Amino acid sequence: QVQLVESGGGLVQTGGSLRLSCAASGRIFSGYAMGWFRQAPGKDREFVAGLTQGGGSTDYADSVKGRFAISRDNAKNTVFLQMNNLKPEDTAVYYCAAGSLLATMRRAGRGNYWGQGTQVTVSS
Repeated sequence: QVQLVESGGGLVQTGGSLRLSCAASGRIFSGYAMGWFRQAPGKDREFVAGLTQGGGSTDYADSVKGRFAISRDNAKNTVFLQMNNLKPEDTAVYYCAAGSLLATMRRAGRGNYWGQGTQVTVSS
């Protein structure tokens, strides 16, 4: 079992930045691929970014490439999502997820474990 707790969401203006954090506890954090997903009102949940267990490989949705960066600190059991040049269409609840394989998480659109989510609102 892995427990995930997100933080760092908030209200920001267009063009602004936010850094989301996801703190993990429970089973060995470094054994999981980690991902960020988001769900806007009335829309399906979508993959945003992910990285492998060691952090050596990352993947991003086309809509956030060049603006978002995912990273992890296995010593602190934490994964981050740096979001720059935010746009109103980035407004959503952002969820942290842990899974066995990054490719599977992206393809399936889900992880094995989920956090409770953190709201990101970008005003125009």
